[in-house]
Amino acid sequence: TRYPCPKPVMAAAPPPSTAGGPEPPPLQYSLLLQHLVGEQRRPRAWDPAALGGIPSPAKSEEQKMVERAMESCAFKAALACVGGFVLGGAFGVFTAGIDTNVGFDPKDPYRTPTAKEVLKDMGQRGISYAKNFAIVGAMFSCTECVVESYRGKSDWKNSVISGCITGGAIGFRAGLKAGVIGCGGFAAFSAAIDYYLR
Repeated sequence: TRYPCPKPVMAAAPPPSTAGGPEPPPLQYSLLLQHLVGEQRRPRAWDPAALGGIPSPAKSEEQKMVERAMESCAFKAALACVGGFVLGGAFGVFTAGIDTNVGFDPKDPYRTPTAKEVLKDMGQRGISYAKNFAIVGAMFSCTECVVESYRGKSDWKNSVISGCITGGAIGFRAGLKAGVIGCGGFAAFSAAIDYYLR
């Protein structure tokens, strides 16, 4: 008896590959989004040297000395003093300009002051405000620099401590109570300004 030959079974041909190897599985859109914008995204570190950045030349001793001088507490205090003088002078002239009693003589209030007298009073008030602002600015900046150097940190506490010291020193001339009020008020003001700027 002849047995019929089984028909050959054709194996499924593998899908053609483009590069001669096995074809990679298709990417899922959700996985791709997780790696691009999701939680699994890795931030790329910014390294200018990897992009072929221009190497900075070595600093000379004069440049290092200038940098140390500009970062010193004395320079910061002097800069704050000059800035406070200019700001205080402008503020004094502005307040004198809107004051209706500038130039008037209290002994003769009905006499109209001359332009020279008005300008003289405006200049005197501007100088007075400029001196006060310069002293406060220098004290605050120098105290903050010393506190920051002592603590080794740059945060809001430096402003609060230096504000309390500055306000207390200014108010202490009028008594202990005025010193405590000045310490608290200047510290709160410094904290508010530091919070707004940061």
